[in-house]
Amino acid sequence: MSDDPADSKDSPDREFEPDPEKVRFLREIADEIRAESTESDQLANILYRTSDLYDENEDTSPEEILRNVKFILDVIERGGLGR
Repeated sequence: MSDDPADSKDSPDREFEPDPEKVRFLREIADEIRAESTESDQLANILYRTSDLYDENEDTSPEEILRNVKFILDVIERGGLGR
């Protein structure tokens, strides 16, 4: 039997263990700053995506979040999706 957490039946290859308190905390902050400005909306979206790492109902990775954030920033830099 291995002591490696990645070998655990309860956490197959999960680097981030489910943590409902972290999910709640990050999403609470995101809700507080949302709609203060365009930039705060963007940061709120990043916080929500980050909270997905700790949500047992979500399947994401830091790499996926980074790609998503880069896409959002690229769209903003171009002035929107339609341009």
